[in-house]
Amino acid sequence: MSRMPTVAALVGNPNAGKSALFNALTGARQKIANYPGVTVERKAGRLLLPTGEPVELVDLPGSYSLDAASPDEEVTRKVIMGEQEGQVRPDVIVLVLDSSNLEQHLVFAQEVIGLGRPTVVALNMVDLAERDGLVIDPAALESALGVPVIPTVAVRRRGLTELAAAIGEARDRSQEHDAVPRPHVTLPERRMLAHQMADAAIISETAKHRIHARMDKVLLHPWAGPPILFALLFVVFQAVFTWATPFADGLEAAVGVLGDLVRTYIPPSLARDLLTDGVIAGVGSVVVFLPQIVILFFFILTMEATGYMARAAFLMDRMMAGVGLSGRSFIPLLSSFACAIPGIMATRSIADPKDRLTTILIAPMMTCSARLPVYAVIIAAFIPNTKVGPGIGQQGLVLFALYVAGIVGAMVVALVLRSSVTKGAASGFIMELPKYQLPTIKDLAIGLWQRAWIFLRRAGTIIFMVTIALWLLLNFPRAEPGQDQINASVAGTLANGLSVVLEPIGFNRDMSLAIIPAMAAREVAVSSLATTYAVGASDDEDQTAVALGDQLKARWTLPMALSFLAWFVFAPQCLSTIAVARRETNGWKWPAFMLAYLFALAYLAAFATFWTATAMGLG
Repeated sequence: MSRMPTVAALVGNPNAGKSALFNALTGARQKIANYPGVTVERKAGRLLLPTGEPVELVDLPGSYSLDAASPDEEVTRKVIMGEQEGQVRPDVIVLVLDSSNLEQHLVFAQEVIGLGRPTVVALNMVDLAERDGLVIDPAALESALGVPVIPTVAVRRRGLTELAAAIGEARDRSQEHDAVPRPHVTLPERRMLAHQMADAAIISETAKHRIHARMDKVLLHPWAGPPILFALLFVVFQAVFTWATPFADGLEAAVGVLGDLVRTYIPPSLARDLLTDGVIAGVGSVVVFLPQIVILFFFILTMEATGYMARAAFLMDRMMAGVGLSGRSFIPLLSSFACAIPGIMATRSIADPKDRLTTILIAPMMTCSARLPVYAVIIAAFIPNTKVGPGIGQQGLVLFALYVAGIVGAMVVALVLRSSVTKGAASGFIMELPKYQLPTIKDLAIGLWQRAWIFLRRAGTIIFMVTIALWLLLNFPRAEPGQDQINASVAGTLANGLSVVLEPIGFNRDMSLAIIPAMAAREVAVSSLATTYAVGASDDEDQTAVALGDQLKARWTLPMALSFLAWFVFAPQCLSTIAVARRETNGWKWPAFMLAYLFALAYLAAFATFWTATAMGLG
């Protein structure tokens, strides 16, 4: 009588190298489909034992616990327990551990081994652990776990034959003896045991590895870690102004020279006005902030490359839990500092639907890079570039405060939402901490070039088209002699109507006009102001040759400027963000809610800022 084919399942934390091991063991003998009733991918292949007998090998989704917190973890649990439709219970469990992150992976390993099922441990990526100065004794780990431990390097096909043989032996033992579950061990106990087992299994470690461990003790400390994080962010925003100033001044001078050349060689006409007042004054006023964008992303990319960004997410988990969110929400919110669109799309990794919805609704409050030109031009015009301490500039301090205001506002809104329309308990959060490493110059250069190109492409497409459309609306119909062109234009008429509503928050006609096209892209607010002042200049004035900051300082009061900044901290982002929110929530209900509450917050914040500054005599 022939026996049923053996089924083995690869199980482990995410990033343990399961997929690489699965591919090495099965080669091209794979089938990929979805599990019935869910969108989780099912990968199965055929493994040949040393005896020539085939084994069905199933690659299960990465999991941190058998207490499922996501659809992927739920599938893993059901398959292991034999409860998943369309999948028989595995005869053998192959636990894949990352040798370089052994302690964390041993927590889940104990939970799986505790089921008492035939289990083999694949101690994977031992070459990378050794490269990082960590030598592990498989025999010591085998003794501690009570199951076979096989060192493997999947990408080099090392240990595969030994692993296949161990799977066959584990299958044979399972037929001779019934599974005997081990005594239940709590999560804190498993963590303590994981630490002890990892220490006992480590034969040697280099000074470099010990230094990294000590760094984590400081950078991830619950009291020391957050101040270090905020101090680093403070330095970033100081650098955005200090380092970028000479480059921004150079670009601004180049834009002025280009405008002078056009006025010199092209006779007066509407076409020349379009080039000088529309394209050069509008688009050029945004392009000059390229240095600030590059410097900001230099720090972001450096923190990601060194491994610190993941640790920042770990530090923020406690604050996230305090407002009813899990640490899983931090990564999408972090992405939203670059742009809310990928941030909202990244919420797909959040299993809890209310957690995910709350994250989508607050993502636009993260200060995206498109807001930086708006902040920079207003701060440079109205905030003195004076030192308030060693290496601390007043302009960088204000920029830091604006970013903090967005974060704090988002957390307050999340707390309110989780207590009302998206009420629910926060889920747990576990994440993989990457190794510390120095960033490569090549990778940084490529990343900065990509960000700079995205910014310039927006300036050459969206901002260019919106600026041209605004110039046309500002120039037609043409004003009668002695009449103000802006007031006579279509755009001026719209702005004058809107300014009635916005006057209580300190907005004049030009400010009201700027926020309309800014819905297409936040940076357009800058080009809108530059184009408006260029078009509104009298014949004997050459406003295109005057820096936008100087024009704002001459036309606005400080309370007006602060009100404008407060508006942009909370106002909804571009229309593309709204469209993505509609797609991710399958309707207009929640995007409409998001628009309503963000506009209300922006209005209230601008109102409070304007009248507080006025009462303090700042105007």
